[in-house]
Amino acid sequence: MVFWFFMLGMVLLLPLTMVGLGNRFRKGGPKRINGAFGYRSPMSAKNRDTWDFAHRYCGRLWRAGGWISLPLSVAAMLAVRSRGETAVSVAGNAAEILQLIFVAASIFFTERALKRAFDADGNRR
Repeated sequence: MVFWFFMLGMVLLLPLTMVGLGNRFRKGGPKRINGAFGYRSPMSAKNRDTWDFAHRYCGRLWRAGGWISLPLSVAAMLAVRSRGETAVSVAGNAAEILQLIFVAASIFFTERALKRAFDADGNRR
């Protein structure tokens, strides 16, 4: 049972982080364009407008994804609560892989939105 609680905590880390950072990024992200924190890509770092746009867009995706994956992750872990460590680790790893797929997909969608809203130099279309 101790292992189950550990895995539950691990499975909840990413959705809770997504909700927290999503809330923060929806307001525009870090004040300065930097290479250490925030949604960093060559396109998002072109100028302040692209930086704010990318953070607001990605923040909405992460917040929604966090709130969607949170109960699904808890349900997956509750389904294997009375099972052995192997079943718990398989369910936990599957939930985490699906969460990471969502994070990777959010990069794709944010970059696509940036390319639709801005030209290659970072000017609004």
